[in-house]
Amino acid sequence: MDSRTPFRVTTAAGAYETIRPLPVSLLLENVRSLYNVGSFFRTGDGAGIEKLYLTGFTGYPPQNMISKTALGAEETLPWEHYGDAVPAIERLRSANYEIAAIETSVHAVDLFDWQPRFPVCLLFGHETDGLTPQVAALADTHVRIPMLGMKHSLNVATAGGIVLYELLRKYRALRKA
Repeated sequence: MDSRTPFRVTTAAGAYETIRPLPVSLLLENVRSLYNVGSFFRTGDGAGIEKLYLTGFTGYPPQNMISKTALGAEETLPWEHYGDAVPAIERLRSANYEIAAIETSVHAVDLFDWQPRFPVCLLFGHETDGLTPQVAALADTHVRIPMLGMKHSLNVATAGGIVLYELLRKYRALRKA
C-alpha cells in the first residue's frame, strides 16, 4: 500500500469517512525490544500513519516477536530500515517534515501545548537511554508527555501511542477548522 493511499475510518457517529493517512511518520532509534517494535507497528497502523523508520540496532521484520505484537501490521504499514538514523532524518527534513524528538529535556514543550506543523516525524529512542545526542540535536522540536506521578517516564511503545493519538486528534481538528 502506498503511504498516501486514502482509507476509510469509522467516525464517532458510526459513519464512514475517507481520509488520507495521518501525515506522521515514526523513527525508532535503537529500540531493543522486538515487542516494542511490534507495538509501534500495530499502533502506527491503528492511527493511520504514513511510515515507520527503524534505525540503528532496532529490529525489523521478519521477526516472530515483532509479529506476535504487531498482529499483521508489519505486513500493511510501510517501513524502512536504516543502519544510521541521520540519513532518514535528513531525507524527511528535505521533504519539509517537522522533526520532533519525544523526550523530556529542558527545551521540551508539553505535548498538549505543542502545535505540530504537519507533516511530522516523531523520533523515539532506546528504552532506557533515549535518543543519541546526535539524533536529538537534529530535532526541530522536543516534546514531553506530562508526567504527574512519582515516575517520570513511560514504556517507549506506550509513549508512542499517547503521542500518536494526540496528533491524530489535533490533525482531525485542523481538518474540521
